[in-house]
Amino acid sequence: MTATAQRRFTDRPETTRGWIQRAREVAGILAETALARDRANETPHEEVRLLKESGLVTLLGPREHGGAGETWQTAYRVIREVARGDGSIGQLLGYHYLWAWAARLVGTPEQIAEVEQLYTGNEFFFGGAVNPRDNDLVITDEGDTLVYRGRKSFSTGSKVSDLTVLEGVLEGTDTHVFAIVPSQQEAIVYGDDWDNLGQRLTESGSVEINGVRVPWAAAAGFVNKEFQPLTYNTLNVPTIQLVFTNFYLGIAQAALEAGLSYTSRHTRAWPYGGDNKDSAGEEFYILDGYGDLQAKLWAAEALVDKAGEEISAVLHADREALTERQRGDVAVRIAAAKQRVIDVGLEIATRVFELTGARASSNSVGLDIYWRNLRTHSLHDPVAYKRTEVGRYALLGEVPEPTWYT
Repeated sequence: MTATAQRRFTDRPETTRGWIQRAREVAGILAETALARDRANETPHEEVRLLKESGLVTLLGPREHGGAGETWQTAYRVIREVARGDGSIGQLLGYHYLWAWAARLVGTPEQIAEVEQLYTGNEFFFGGAVNPRDNDLVITDEGDTLVYRGRKSFSTGSKVSDLTVLEGVLEGTDTHVFAIVPSQQEAIVYGDDWDNLGQRLTESGSVEINGVRVPWAAAAGFVNKEFQPLTYNTLNVPTIQLVFTNFYLGIAQAALEAGLSYTSRHTRAWPYGGDNKDSAGEEFYILDGYGDLQAKLWAAEALVDKAGEEISAVLHADREALTERQRGDVAVRIAAAKQRVIDVGLEIATRVFELTGARASSNSVGLDIYWRNLRTHSLHDPVAYKRTEVGRYALLGEVPEPTWYT
């Protein structure tokens, strides 16, 4: 995989269209071995190296440090394209983009400049240990230094990351502190216990934080040990919820493409219907089925693109200008997009078996990977709550209060 990447990626695209095409090329490389790699369930060092060699890791990085200087609207399209080749790697890339943006979300101007130069110039890859359902990491204040301790059940990116975003609470307070630290250090111990139904190559297992030391100067958004709050700080959740939505969408697109390909090459017409056809492409129920799924997918794509356009405009605007209402309007649109993609994606990943036929259930075909990947990550937070957010917005004109999941 790496040798192929090195031969192909000797330059960097100069346009948005070029970066999306680059993502498609990466997806094509990943797709060739996606099923075998999923079953092997090995740490995706080579896959992350491919993301680095292709330039996708620094897509959002400033141009002055060697990044592409692209927008989140482009990043969402890139995540989707990569996920068409491999859902796990699409997730890893999407989480990387979110954590690479963490300094912009909550940091001071000086911290933003330092982090963006660090990760862009070195092509560093991000992971994160910020699972809100676990107990918070406990932070001890030792004067000029903060010390993080505790355990998190999930740490997506873990062993393949260069930098990790930590979040914890100052001991004896309710003050949350984010910090970016080197991933490979003795005080961070990865559990190697990620062995789930789907998204198997995301390195999302547990992590023990045993005394990670961070200077107060690196506490994101703090000046003289006081946090400087902005509504913009709360965009982390809608931003990553649309990350989820886009790699779900990429998986759904790949599932439909796989079904169409198999049907056109292998599915046979049913010979006992009374109106027998010569090929599967003439079967009414197959044409009806694919037409229904394609129409639903196109509609979901349009909604996701609209949401991506809206939040990208907010993310790249003046941080101090964002209002709570603007934030809420964007979050609701993303909630609507996410629920649509989950419903449509799971329907495609299930019904595709009905349209391809019994032989397509062979393990050698591997159509199960799409359902497994979608079903696994779409359980991240209950989709019913996303529907409720949209319902409150439509019926009562209310926008969701910012939380760890809204």
